[in-house]
Amino acid sequence: MRQEAGRLYRTIWRWHFYAGLFVVPFILLLALTGAIYLFKPQLDAWQERDWRGLPVAGAVTPDAQLKAALAAVPGATFHNFRLPAAPGDAAVIHVGLAEGGMRDIAVSPQGKVIAIDDPEARIAATVSRIHGSLLLGRWGGFLVEIAASWAILLILSGLYLWWPRGRGLAGVLWPRLNARGRILWRDLHAVTGFWVSGLALVLLVSGLPWTDGWATAFRAVRAELGLVQGPQQWKGGVDLHAEHDHAAMLGAAAAAPPVTGQTLTQMVARAQAEGVPAPAILSPPGAPARFGPPNGNVWKVSSETQNRPIARSVSFDPVTGDVVSRSGFADKHPIDRAIGYGIAWHEGQLFGWINQLVGVATAAALILLGVSGTVMWWRRRPGGSLGAPPHPGAARLRGVAAITLIAAALLPMLALSLIAVLLFDRLILRHWPRATQWLNRTRPA
Repeated sequence: MRQEAGRLYRTIWRWHFYAGLFVVPFILLLALTGAIYLFKPQLDAWQERDWRGLPVAGAVTPDAQLKAALAAVPGATFHNFRLPAAPGDAAVIHVGLAEGGMRDIAVSPQGKVIAIDDPEARIAATVSRIHGSLLLGRWGGFLVEIAASWAILLILSGLYLWWPRGRGLAGVLWPRLNARGRILWRDLHAVTGFWVSGLALVLLVSGLPWTDGWATAFRAVRAELGLVQGPQQWKGGVDLHAEHDHAAMLGAAAAAPPVTGQTLTQMVARAQAEGVPAPAILSPPGAPARFGPPNGNVWKVSSETQNRPIARSVSFDPVTGDVVSRSGFADKHPIDRAIGYGIAWHEGQLFGWINQLVGVATAAALILLGVSGTVMWWRRRPGGSLGAPPHPGAARLRGVAAITLIAAALLPMLALSLIAVLLFDRLILRHWPRATQWLNRTRPA
């Protein structure tokens, strides 16, 4: 029994080592970019600092502001109007360009265009693309998803390795700071990993809805089980059960704009009276929506706050301006509400600055984990080899196999990468003894 337990420990240690070797570079990059993105509202406010607190004397109507914006970008199509959050703030008019792409046009209360901004070039948007796809498009997104899946396995295996097994609390719940060398680095790694594991798992799991592989499978399962209620309110996955061609719908909307009897000025007044949390976006009939299909034959004001539980939207009749419907977080499917809470936490906006500080602390702990794990490996490895933990030999590890299969079933990209690793190990590595020796040679403990 003790021999079998030892083999189990060595097996998990070996998987933990290989997972860490692959994941650590991603953890360092994702922790850093994630910590920066937590402050998106502050970054956006800083970049828009010249659009706020402007004089209000001689203010023109929203229709005049829209006219000035469209004149500044010939051929642009009006998509939405961001309501000023305070008197003296510029209106931000979002347009689509004839040649593709988008622009945010800031118009002063007096109707003067003061800035034409590419929303994709903003600091927060750039950081988000690095965080989500490494600036490599869909293939980069797959890499990030694989890394996140392996990071979950890394944390779970690390908790198993951390388990005290009769040791005292020093080096388990707090590091032995009077120690030196290998013991100190081991304590920093193990203790930090224990305390941050819960928060790290929440961050990793709450980030999965943005991915391509996991989110696509999730959307398909939801559709098969009939657990879908309205359009998905986050970008992630491919809708395999879509009943509409969204591109065709956009083209149809542009070719035959819906009839409307209300002016933008009238609708801005009605939208402002609703008090939708900022940033509040007013979209005309037929305009493309941030999530899901284009706007129907209604004017719609919706909140794009990152604190999703307080977001809500109101739709208005395009002819009379009367309220047609109201929708809030409580009206969404329970699955969407759960994901909404997770996304708001992931982005650091669920509890305001407290959430941001907890997110920064989590990112710092993950960086410390990556650095300490790398130092431990580098100090331990003998020259001229990778220094992987030795192979545990044959063992009947049904528990490990069951846990791995469950994890792979819940994380598709983990399953695919595990298959690739096993094929490499079985078909290539066992017939390449020099490579096996390079991988497994270690210093005595």
